Amino acid sequence: MGLLLVSCYFRLVVVASLLQTPTMSDVITATDDPPPPPVKRYRRQESSSSESSEADDNFTPYVPVRERLKQKLTKFDQIVKRAGTDDERSRSTAGEESQDSQSKPSEKALVEEVYDVRKAHASLLDQHTELKKKAEELKESDRDRRLKEEEEILRSVAEKTALKGVAELAKGIQYTDPIKTSWRPPRYLLDKSQDELDSIRNKHRILVEGENIPPLCVTFQEMKLQREIIEGLKKQGIITPSPIQIQGIPAVLSGRDMIGIAFTGSGKTLVFVLPLVLMCMEQELMLPFDRDEGPYGLIVCPSRELARQSCDVAKYYADCFYRAGKPRLKTCLCIGGVDVREQADQIRRGVHMIFATPGRLLDLLDKKRLRLDVCRYLCLDEADRMIDMGFEEDVRRIFSFFKGQRQTLLFSATMPKKIQTFARSALVQPVTVNVGRAGAANASITQDVEYVKQEAKIVYLLPTIAKTPPPVLVFAEKKQDVDAIHEYLLIKGIAAVAIHAGKDQEERSRAVDQFKKGLKDVLVATDIASKGLDFIDVQHVINFDMPGDIEDYVHRIGRTGRSGKKGVATTFINKSCDEMILLDLKHLLIEAGQKLPSFLMALESEEDTLAQADPNVDRGCGYCGGLGHRITACPKLEQNQMKQVKSKREFLAAGTNDY
Repeated sequence: MGLLLVSCYFRLVVVASLLQTPTMSDVITATDDPPPPPVKRYRRQESSSSESSEADDNFTPYVPVRERLKQKLTKFDQIVKRAGTDDERSRSTAGEESQDSQSKPSEKALVEEVYDVRKAHASLLDQHTELKKKAEELKESDRDRRLKEEEEILRSVAEKTALKGVAELAKGIQYTDPIKTSWRPPRYLLDKSQDELDSIRNKHRILVEGENIPPLCVTFQEMKLQREIIEGLKKQGIITPSPIQIQGIPAVLSGRDMIGIAFTGSGKTLVFVLPLVLMCMEQELMLPFDRDEGPYGLIVCPSRELARQSCDVAKYYADCFYRAGKPRLKTCLCIGGVDVREQADQIRRGVHMIFATPGRLLDLLDKKRLRLDVCRYLCLDEADRMIDMGFEEDVRRIFSFFKGQRQTLLFSATMPKKIQTFARSALVQPVTVNVGRAGAANASITQDVEYVKQEAKIVYLLPTIAKTPPPVLVFAEKKQDVDAIHEYLLIKGIAAVAIHAGKDQEERSRAVDQFKKGLKDVLVATDIASKGLDFIDVQHVINFDMPGDIEDYVHRIGRTGRSGKKGVATTFINKSCDEMILLDLKHLLIEAGQKLPSFLMALESEEDTLAQADPNVDRGCGYCGGLGHRITACPKLEQNQMKQVKSKREFLAAGTNDY
């Protein structure tokens, strides 16, 4: 065992000595510096010198990411330009279209790739700007979608049948030229330039539409009115014509069809009454009207009181001619509540002018007691209100009784675009004369809106009436409210009268006459007294109830502030009022520059948002003219549609019962 260990030891010593034995190179360099560390060599580096020089020539330097992106974008722009050039060439050569279609997919992929690269390397500010632009584009498209939807609604509710007679529609009769008259404007007015006429219109805030518009006349002498008429106007305190008369009377005297829109109390009645009186006098002097002949002119009004008032105005100026020794012009009032035999007797004796309501007029026409063979002058006063009240079919039936072309006039203080478009179907080359916005309130009226609880209205009425001297006009929605207010005022010792549709015509006429003559201080009425009635001395109008339509509100407050005078209108509102009507009232007050109560100021609508986003969009509803809502939320449109559905159901139910 010991010998084995000794032998192993000696073997290890020999091996160690052999490993430490220096080589020849080690001996040579032992006297010099210590040897450098070993260098690793590869087969690639052992190639020839020529091969290494070629590798140096093919070496590609490092390009930063920004530079590579710039090069890729430059290449993208070149491809886009080349694609545009190829597209133009493809339009001229049909053979290149297939080649372009094959190259487009790769170019499209490159474009998408570059867009992705741009988006990935864009700064946060650029990304914010891009998102903001996309949001604006989306918002704009949403606004366009809303406007298109409103146009579709207005187009769907528009009347498809023209406002013409049945015979004219069946035979396709269409008149292209207006009626010719003998009236001609003064020559010096015809010599005026268009710029001079436009400056006068701008001064009086007159907007006109139409072809070959007659020149306006700023005095009654320029209108060539007879001396008797001018003297009669002076006795009424009318010295100079109002803006609607400056342009409207020359247009009517020229024989043109016309749509007249002006605020309440602006003198629209004289625009159609004076030309009618002059034309009837001309016809009578040429060939006197015989028995059973006439009328030459027909005035249709929505209410009995308005028809009576217009008839009285025509009688006054006809009497001016008669007192001067000229023939008497005969007028006839055809309204309900009066014996029809008396009206038929007047017509049989010959008549020049008839003032009527649609119901009684159709009754006379159907029974052959009245003929419109020689009638050439038709005026619809408060035309939009007449259509709203359901007289649309009645008006179309009235047109069917005319035997030839007539001059058609339509007047109102509130006439939405729907009514204007519908009315133009019955007119020939119409002239539209607009003084102010259709549906705007009279600027000379101070509008006060007060929040009064429903149970406190009747008590608060007395101090409100005492704000101004009499006469005062009080409006209420329901007939029973009118009777209750009238009774309350009588108990309190106030001289008051009341009118509504439930009273007979004699009582209604007597009440209006007493109020106009100053024998009574307060008139309590429903909306039958709100359309067209002229109460010159009324200084205060009280809306005991807020009407269900903003147009009714405009007509109500228009009973004061007439002929340039000042007036006050007080309206009671509370939580029972419809919010949509209150929004319309809010915008109407803003438009007129009136004081806005805090409870109205807090109301916001979709119309406000849309108007703020785009001020160029037409404001308000195109159906009813309200400024506080769009046509998509129009309560009047919804109400009319419900009426149509109800009438259809009743018709179908009646048809089933017949079987």
